[in-house]
Amino acid sequence: MKLPFYDIYSSYEDNLKNGPPILSIKKTPPKREIKKTYKFLGFDVNSLFGIPAGPLPNSKFMKAAFDFGFDVSVYKSVRSRIFPCHPYPNVLFVKSRTELHPEKTPRLIASNNLYSSSERSESRSLKNNSSRLARTINITNSFGVPSLDPATWQEDVKKALRYEKPGQLLILSFMGTPPVDGTQKAFIDDFARTAKYAYETKAKMLEVNLSCPNIGNEGLVCYDLDLTEKVCRVIRKNIGNTPLLVKVGYYKNDNDLKKLAKIIVKYTNAVCAINTLQTEIVDKNGNQALPGPTRLRSGVCGSCIKWAGLEMVEKLNKIREKENYKFAIVGVGGVVTPDDYFEYRKAGADLVQSATGAMFNQNLALEIWKKENENKEVKI
Repeated sequence: MKLPFYDIYSSYEDNLKNGPPILSIKKTPPKREIKKTYKFLGFDVNSLFGIPAGPLPNSKFMKAAFDFGFDVSVYKSVRSRIFPCHPYPNVLFVKSRTELHPEKTPRLIASNNLYSSSERSESRSLKNNSSRLARTINITNSFGVPSLDPATWQEDVKKALRYEKPGQLLILSFMGTPPVDGTQKAFIDDFARTAKYAYETKAKMLEVNLSCPNIGNEGLVCYDLDLTEKVCRVIRKNIGNTPLLVKVGYYKNDNDLKKLAKIIVKYTNAVCAINTLQTEIVDKNGNQALPGPTRLRSGVCGSCIKWAGLEMVEKLNKIREKENYKFAIVGVGGVVTPDDYFEYRKAGADLVQSATGAMFNQNLALEIWKKENENKEVKI
């Protein structure tokens, strides 16, 4: 299967070198006649849709995203130093035909192939129903947030910024790296250092990723709200008035979500929710599917996590309205069809992004744009 924005059958290093497969087949994206624009955090954008941190690891991928109409997209999270990628494979298909609730489904079976031999006839019957087909695609991804050295990624981000067309916006994602000595102060200092490096690229908008395993309750920084506030405070000091998004996971506790909202409105401009939902990933024999230590549990994304992303958007929107807070909400999770996009927008999302949906359908942004603008002349 050829993927438009990331080749799961190649190593991370090969993807960086070769760029997205969609470029190799030289498919020309349809032309859009932009008649109206939208606003996101004060910027004019052609659409309120794009790709979140993950599938776009360098400028080659950013160019493809912009070319195919993913107008507000995120350059994959970077660090203050070189950080290796987890061993290949980094993406596997998982079997989850219903909503994923990790406490009810503590493990999922993964495979290199989307369908088993017995399921291929079913897939053929779905090929003319793109919405139903898209909803069968769920994946786990396990990269470990690799990063090049700051000097290298800074130059590449500047190159990617040159690919922005009118009405398009690159968001640069970054994160802190836990120090060897394990102290919280050193960890916070690294967030501040990386924020400064990101600010120096002159990206118009930044995103701090607090939803990848580091430290704190359940392994995610965003669940340690005291640490989250300290991190956001030092970042704001280092980036001036540059718009800042904070990427978080799924919150079970409503009081924690209220506390998060106070931090967001105090130090940042927007919240992006959600990242993935974690569960154990095994092969058909019940063995750990992804090689290496600490990789039994891995994040799952695709249509099976849409419930969690929508729930977060709805709850954040209610808090925002009740408290009269001024922050934007970016909805992520399980957006694989145009209908999913409109469902998120109705729930209160100011911007919507798709990772898995975009990986498997390079025309998703154009399908959404066409439907929103009722433009029947754009052929996809």
